[in-house]
Amino acid sequence: MTQPVRILHAEDEAPQRRAFRDLIAQIWPEAELVASCKDGESAIAACQQLSPDVAFLDIRMPNKSGLDVARQIGDHTFVVFTTAYDQYAINAFESGAVDYLLKPLTAVRFSETVARLRTRIEQQQPVKLDQLLATLDQLSTHSESQPLRWLTASQGETLKMIAVEDVRYFQADAKYTKVVTNTQEAWLRISLKELAQKLDPQHFWQVHRSVIVAVTCIDSVAKNELGQWHLQLRGSSEYLPVSQEFQRRLRAL
Repeated sequence: MTQPVRILHAEDEAPQRRAFRDLIAQIWPEAELVASCKDGESAIAACQQLSPDVAFLDIRMPNKSGLDVARQIGDHTFVVFTTAYDQYAINAFESGAVDYLLKPLTAVRFSETVARLRTRIEQQQPVKLDQLLATLDQLSTHSESQPLRWLTASQGETLKMIAVEDVRYFQADAKYTKVVTNTQEAWLRISLKELAQKLDPQHFWQVHRSVIVAVTCIDSVAKNELGQWHLQLRGSSEYLPVSQEFQRRLRAL
């Protein structure tokens, strides 16, 4: 009896891991998901222990990235990278040596990837990652120097793609960061401090240690009856806290 294809998945977002399991069950039911890892370090350990046939790796994960994991896999495992940044990946995969999936994952695109993997596994095509990893490293360095353009945010069990240009403000919320647009609220699994380093400082100002606001959305800054400064956004009755440092910045303009 032919052994099932053994799959490893590495993704730091829990909703994405659940969505992946559902897609595997729906589109590749004869395959076996042997490991579902939430970070790169556990994925490396699982690869060394389990030697999966296929590894689906999120390019951007904390500590160890999908690229770091791929370097440890060797030529016996087929790799599929997942990413929320299409401009970051598409050109690197033109050769077709390794596939990629854009997040959030869709059944149609996932089916295409599975079909290609089945062919490669049947033909026992060798896996050569060295050149691709070098190209992705260069793209990663360039991408990290550019302001963030898209966000993958959670709404309960749903993942939303949000354009950064649509964001009114970000606010620290426990271990998460709340992102607010004109039409929705969602949550990011990233600290406000880390997020601030990825945003365009010409478009977003940090007005408080817990708040970053789109400059074009600011209507006014004023004191309340307790003498505390606050910020009001255009078209909104909501008030946001303002730090003394930001007050001094405004007075200097």
